Amino acid sequence: MDVIGVISYSAGFAIMAGIYGVFALGLNVHWGSTGLFNIGIAGFFALGAYTAALMTTQTPDPALFEDFKFGGNWSELGFLDLGIDLWFFLGLGAASIVCGVIALAIGYVTLRLRDDYLAIATLGIAETVRLFFLNEKWVANGSKGLYRIPKFLGDWISPENYDYLYLVVVLVVLAALYAAVERAAKSPWGRVLRAIREDETAAEASGKNVFNFKLQAFIMGAIIMGIGGALFAHNVRFLSPLTFDPLLATFIIWAMLMVGGSGNNKGAILGAFLVWGIWSGTQFLPGVFSDPNFRFFMIGVLIVAVILIRPGGILGEERKVARSADGARI
Repeated sequence: MDVIGVISYSAGFAIMAGIYGVFALGLNVHWGSTGLFNIGIAGFFALGAYTAALMTTQTPDPALFEDFKFGGNWSELGFLDLGIDLWFFLGLGAASIVCGVIALAIGYVTLRLRDDYLAIATLGIAETVRLFFLNEKWVANGSKGLYRIPKFLGDWISPENYDYLYLVVVLVVLAALYAAVERAAKSPWGRVLRAIREDETAAEASGKNVFNFKLQAFIMGAIIMGIGGALFAHNVRFLSPLTFDPLLATFIIWAMLMVGGSGNNKGAILGAFLVWGIWSGTQFLPGVFSDPNFRFFMIGVLIVAVILIRPGGILGEERKVARSADGARI
């Protein structure tokens, strides 16, 4: 592989790692900050991706939409006449709104119950979303999927340079989300979330509305995951229900957070790059070592190694310790 090929591959790798970094940040809001056990990431992943794609892509088969007013070509609304690909930003916004609304509905029903109900509900919703897009062909072409999803500024830049542009877009979005989540985590709101994670009863006894704070955190994490799904859709430019396999759309994101460090936003992003590096790097190994099952095995080995050596993850959560005037820990 020549130098240009290596640089091009590295750009594609960084794009996917950055997108998974967005998902890891969203999961860190759920689990790392609040202790919400969400194992239905694939559902928000799919909702964000399909929402952005449907907002910006011409329908594969217009005949399927004859009886539906919202069916045609969403991109014919005239946004492209403004000189910028405004549809891309509308897709990101719509994806975040849809995921936030679904999270509100799920959280309102389940967050008053025990934690395992949330896990069951999110897992069930994720599978329901996948089966909905698989069977309801009028929505997104069923198992054939959506294709020809447009590129960001696709008409303005040559195909060989597109990955470099989109890498900048993904890194800017990732940096903005990181800054927002980091600021929220250090705010009084974030401190309440950590108090709920450590001892929900004590937080409630101190006068905090635990349900409202958990619901807010659940919605915030889902919104971030929706943005990640939209970025993914405009990168791969093809979606089908098989894309959102729980192993690639839930397990691997949990692995990223566990490896990098739950409760640490830098760790979440670091874990995304490390785990995706293992996933994408093993494809160059010979024979059975390039098999997807071996990739999952390697990720499992990494998780076990991190748990044994650094149970809190490579970076781990940064815990602040209060000290008295004489320097003793309080």
